[in-house]
This record gives sequence, structure tokens and C-alpha cells, in this order.
Amino acid sequence: MNKTAAKEWLVIAYHDLKSAQILYDAQHYTDSIGNDLQQAMEKSLKACIAYKNSKIPRSHDLFELYKMVEILQITDQEIEYLYLATEYFKEDRYPNPNYVLPPREEIKEVMEFACKIFDTVCQKLKIDKREIDVR
Repeated sequence: MNKTAAKEWLVIAYHDLKSAQILYDAQHYTDSIGNDLQQAMEKSLKACIAYKNSKIPRSHDLFELYKMVEILQITDQEIEYLYLATEYFKEDRYPNPNYVLPPREEIKEVMEFACKIFDTVCQKLKIDKREIDVR
């Protein structure tokens, strides 16, 4: 088990999650918030993989990452949040005719789920969240 590597991933996940929360409270653009939420969940899931000393995949697909993590059990509805959030992350965010901002209510639900993932990972890996919030 590699608690140090997991904690390193969780510190960055925490930064993304807090950025998303600040932007949401400031009524910022939901596409930017969604990108931060996707990154927070990706890094939380990768913390679990790092904890097992497994090779970290170069993937942004949250469902694929989730399948590699045994310690999390989520509902079918929550799996939908993984698919939604995966779509928020665009390596190539160029304008196109189908580009729309995610609805705020959807972003709020995904943010609550991202917080749940982060909190659950910290709990399962026995990492105190006070160790994560370092400035």
C-alpha cells in the first residue's frame, strides 16, 4: 500500500474540487466548473489506484477508472454522473455547433457526487482530510 502516493493525488483532487465550489458559488460558467469536477473525480479515483501501487492509466474516462477501484460501490444513478462528468472534460474544447453549457442543477448534483467520492476515498484509505488541505 502506498498512502503517500494516494495522498499526493488527493491533494490535487481537493484543489480541483475547491476551485469548482468557488466557481459555482460565484455563478461562473458551468463548463469550467464541470471541467474542474471531472478532474477532481479523476484524481480521487487515481488516488485509489496509486494506493495499490498499480500503474496509473492515462485515461480521463471516469467509468473506466472506477472499474479499477474495488473500494467504491456506487449506484446506477451515480454511474450516470461518471459518464456526465467524463463529457465535461474536453482535451479539445473548440467551439462547435453542438457546444452547450451544462445546466447549473446538473452541475450541482455532479458536484455533490464529486464531494462524496472524495470523502469516501479519504475515509477508505484512512487519510485525514486535514492532511489534504495544506497551503
